[in-house]
Amino acid sequence: MAHYVPIMLDLQGRKCVLVGGGFVAERKVAILQPAGAEILIVSPRLTPKLHQAWKQGQIAWNERCYEQGDLHGAFMVLAVTDQPFVNDQIVAEAHKLGILVNHAGEGARGSFITPSSFRRGELIVAVSTSGAAPEAAKRVSTEIEEQFGDEYEEYIRFLSWARLVIKKRVQDVSRRKLLFKKLATIDVLKEIRTGEFSLSSEDELLSWINVQQEE
Repeated sequence: MAHYVPIMLDLQGRKCVLVGGGFVAERKVAILQPAGAEILIVSPRLTPKLHQAWKQGQIAWNERCYEQGDLHGAFMVLAVTDQPFVNDQIVAEAHKLGILVNHAGEGARGSFITPSSFRRGELIVAVSTSGAAPEAAKRVSTEIEEQFGDEYEEYIRFLSWARLVIKKRVQDVSRRKLLFKKLATIDVLKEIRTGEFSLSSEDELLSWINVQQEE
C-alpha cells in the first residue's frame, strides 16, 4: 500500500480537469469551486446541478467524450467516469504529462487520493485510511466533527488576525516567536464559549502585546 503524504493545495486560478459529469463529479466540483479552481468538465452529459453551474458560467464544459490531449495545461485531473478503462487512459495520460491525478474508482492507480474532511472556517480537519477503508474514514471524520463546534471558526479567525497584528507591530523575530507561543496558551475557546472573549479589537490586542513584552 502506498505511503501517502498529506498536503494542502492552493487551487486558486489553477486549471482542474474532471473527465465525467455524473454525481461523483458533482461532489468533486463542490469541493473545488470554493477553492477558486478553474474547472473544466469533459463529458457528453452533466447532472442537472452541474448543467446549471455551466449555464451560470461557474464551470467550463466540453460536451463530448474524453480524447487524448484533453489534459494539457491542467494542474490537476480527476478521472470520474463510470468506465474503468477510460479512467485508466486518463490516469496514464496524466502520469505521462506529470499532472496530479485522482482515479475515483481505484485511488491507488492515481497520484493522490482525497480524504474525508470537514471545515470550520479556516480550520480544516482531514481523515484518511490511505485508501484502505474510505467508509471508515468517513465515520471517523464524522465522530471528530461532532467535537468541533462553530466556536472554532471564530477561534482560528482570531489567531490569524492576531498573528498579522503581531507581525506588523513587532519587528524583532525572537519576540514575535515568543508572542506566538504565548498566544497559543490563551484559553480563547473557553472565553468564546462563555461570551467573555475580550481581545477583539486591535487596541486590546496591542495592550496584551505590551504586557507580554514587559514580562
